[in-house]
Amino acid sequence: MEFFKSDKIYNFMGKRLPFLGFSSLLVIASLVILFTKGLNFGIDFAGGTLVQVQYEQKAPIDKIRDVLNETKYKGSSITEFGTPEEVVIRITNTSPDIANDISDEMHKILDSTGSFEVRRVDMVGPKVGNELREKGLMALGLSLIVILIYVSFRFEWRFAVASILALAHDVTIALGAIALVGVEVNLDILAAILTILGYSLNDTIIVFDRIREGVQTSKESILDKVVNESVSKTLSRTTLTSLTTFFVVVTLYLFGGEIINGFAFTMLVGIIVGTYSSIFIAASFLVQLKFSISDYRAKEAEKLKKQKEKDKLRAMYEQGTV
Repeated sequence: MEFFKSDKIYNFMGKRLPFLGFSSLLVIASLVILFTKGLNFGIDFAGGTLVQVQYEQKAPIDKIRDVLNETKYKGSSITEFGTPEEVVIRITNTSPDIANDISDEMHKILDSTGSFEVRRVDMVGPKVGNELREKGLMALGLSLIVILIYVSFRFEWRFAVASILALAHDVTIALGAIALVGVEVNLDILAAILTILGYSLNDTIIVFDRIREGVQTSKESILDKVVNESVSKTLSRTTLTSLTTFFVVVTLYLFGGEIINGFAFTMLVGIIVGTYSSIFIAASFLVQLKFSISDYRAKEAEKLKKQKEKDKLRAMYEQGTV
């Protein structure tokens, strides 16, 4: 299936600077939101206790809040969870005995609020939360380093730097959207961010692979024209892949329930931004880094020459002439 004509070349690089300017504004806005509003860390990273309660009737949130304010759990956050009958109580502190289940205690405290069932209790100590947050950031940083090494080895250092800049662009905007909406950041969101890295990198590598192929086979010596031709050829594939993934994630967001909404929202933002950066931004960074077609072709010719010499020596050795 082709959404775009395979023989038509779109002038992406002609509009490179406007797209880079637009992306810069998005990144700056995201950083401002992150530094001013900050991320809404869940109990996985901030520590605390989460209690999910389901009532037989509509949950009396105000009454629950009043009852809790008369106990040691004063100031707890109570929010509706998916349906009016279900609520989540977030307690910023944890029991000294982390292994102690507070379900029975919650049953006694909330007994006067109606008939209910405690469906879930999650407890994370502040020390464990800090460790999870640090290891999450370490996983993100190591992922970027490994990607940089891999792309440098497979392509050329300018391709690697361009791909890392594109990935940083995607992750920053995704985090800004999470902070703006107030999505609770937990291990699911970290998994979504790492998934975005892989998804965006896959699209970027396909575009770069086609650019490298174009540099080697095309008679063009102007990088902008080679990039336009290469990106245009991958446009239908990128669009089809992105739309397929997008519709699946939209279904998860709409019908997956409250517990998966944060993950699905993060993925939606990541798919949109990742597709946009693969088409308009990653190759633009490559052009901005002054990638030289002539130098690359000379290096490839030198590699080919050395490989032929090795093959010739090996053949002579096998024939007994060396």
